[in-house]
Amino acid sequence: MKRLVAWTCLALALTLAFACQKETPPPGAQGSGAQVPSPAQSPAPAAAGKKYVFAVIPKALSIPVFDYARIGAERKAKELGNVEVKWYAPQMPDLLKQKEVLESFIAQRVDGIAISCLNGDYLTETINKAVEAGIPVVTWDSDAPKSKRFAFYGVNDFQAGQIMGEEAVKLLAGKGKVAIQTTYGADNHMQRLKGVQTALAKSPGIKVIEVFDNKDDYMIAQQIVGSATQRYPDLSAWISTGGWLCYSTGILDPVDPAKTKVISFDTIPPAPLVMKQGKIQLMIGQKYFGWGSQTVQLLYNFAAKGEKPANPIVDSGVDVVTPANVDEYMAKWDKMMKGEITQ
Repeated sequence: MKRLVAWTCLALALTLAFACQKETPPPGAQGSGAQVPSPAQSPAPAAAGKKYVFAVIPKALSIPVFDYARIGAERKAKELGNVEVKWYAPQMPDLLKQKEVLESFIAQRVDGIAISCLNGDYLTETINKAVEAGIPVVTWDSDAPKSKRFAFYGVNDFQAGQIMGEEAVKLLAGKGKVAIQTTYGADNHMQRLKGVQTALAKSPGIKVIEVFDNKDDYMIAQQIVGSATQRYPDLSAWISTGGWLCYSTGILDPVDPAKTKVISFDTIPPAPLVMKQGKIQLMIGQKYFGWGSQTVQLLYNFAAKGEKPANPIVDSGVDVVTPANVDEYMAKWDKMMKGEITQ
């Protein structure tokens, strides 16, 4: 009961934070979107020798999943002792502005850059510019696979999409109309979409009636849910390649869970509460804290020791959350928030 009350309060805080987004400070300053607890406090080892400055760039500060990457990055910097993290991004998803942020950190000659790409192809040239200037780059969450980045940390998006499609087929007993929400251009969402479509194509009784581009904006996602629910009253399922449908407890209110199933990426608060309300049947969780901690570690290993991972694709794995194990996942999340476990 205490955990449920705490999660409910956190969900309310997140909802209020989304409604009150502010402009971000100048590049190089700290900034965040939704309000989340501060990183766990623990004694830091004494810094020795060079101090490394790493830029960590999410897609946008308004996207709540990235707040936990910030926590992970700051915890890792504190643990290492001689690392400073500069966390910055556009307030809202914006290709040009993210590129400008990346260019600003190149100009500052930081010691390393970790970036979640809104569009990997669009940023490839600028990422290569950083590498050619002697600044190592890793990508996380959303890759730029054609670039000179030395590593990517995140899920196998195509396989994760396949899981979503396969589970949707099971939930619908192989027949029904499905609508999909995604973000065109982002490598991670495109791979997930491809995985979903590949899995659904194996069931001729499943019909994808429309694929919506919400431009990685949960407010647009909410509008799509409302309008599409009216347009397709016989919709059997929503599949979302991102967590937009559960960033607030009210986004799925127009959907009748008795006739429309929901399969969604992302498991951050308040998503587990939305599942416990019966509005979501399956969620795919990512290693949100690891986006920050593991990429900072990768940059440190390379900058300080010249070490690269044996495989440039560092597969973080996923958490598959259902009503049967959601309480267990919530307990795990509480430990991650406290810093007792990393992922």
